[in-house]
Amino acid sequence: MATLAAGPHTQPAGDERFFLRAAIVMALVIVAGFSLNLAMGRSSFSSPPLVHAHAIVFMGWVVIFVAQNLLVASGNIALHRRLGWIAAGWTVLMMVMGCLVTVAMVRRGHVPFFFRPQHFLVFDPVSLLGFAGLTYAAIALRRQTGWHRRLHYCGMAMLLGPGLGRLLPVPLLVPWAYEATFAVSMLFPLAGAAADLRRKGAMHPAWGWGMAAMIGTLVVTEAVTYSPAGTALYNAVTAGTPGAAVPPLAFPPPPKGPQVTGRTS
Repeated sequence: MATLAAGPHTQPAGDERFFLRAAIVMALVIVAGFSLNLAMGRSSFSSPPLVHAHAIVFMGWVVIFVAQNLLVASGNIALHRRLGWIAAGWTVLMMVMGCLVTVAMVRRGHVPFFFRPQHFLVFDPVSLLGFAGLTYAAIALRRQTGWHRRLHYCGMAMLLGPGLGRLLPVPLLVPWAYEATFAVSMLFPLAGAAADLRRKGAMHPAWGWGMAAMIGTLVVTEAVTYSPAGTALYNAVTAGTPGAAVPPLAFPPPPKGPQVTGRTS
């Protein structure tokens, strides 16, 4: 629940505890994934400025998401609402930075070897669109706290792929690395639905809509990637760049040395 919650703070204490704990777990997954990558030499602080800007923006969202849940759990709804305006604009910045880094990596031919380049070009922006859609749906329903917090939660689950992908043995999951990471991300909203059943005896309908939206991004990604539209998109993005020489639907060969993720040059 990273944005504009409204209405009286009347949710049961069990809800606050669950969503706060879940937010912390999600944040730890992302931090652990990137920390492991750095410790194993697969990330570098010498990456281009665009990559650093992207990292700052996306980690900023993680901080906002946890802070918003902390504010609700502590009863500081007024500050939660004010911070929500910043979070709403932050989502746009995330969309821009995410797409810029994706395009830069594809153009340079630096897509991780466990992803097809054309697939990578499609699933990153589509995942961000899914995140943004769920986030703004949560904003629109901010006066309905049950919907608001659960849709935000599902939106955050959409962002777990990069962190989970750095914790899972994705090179061993080829050709299903993306799909396997997505499946693990789905465990988070499933856990939320199970928590509702345990605490309330019924699943809030927001979980169904949130998970349907997440699955929808998977379906759209697969449909576009292996279609003429996906090929046309890849050709348009990579025209005149080193990426144009990379087979769009073939897995790149593993690097001879350590692969530095996120590199754009």
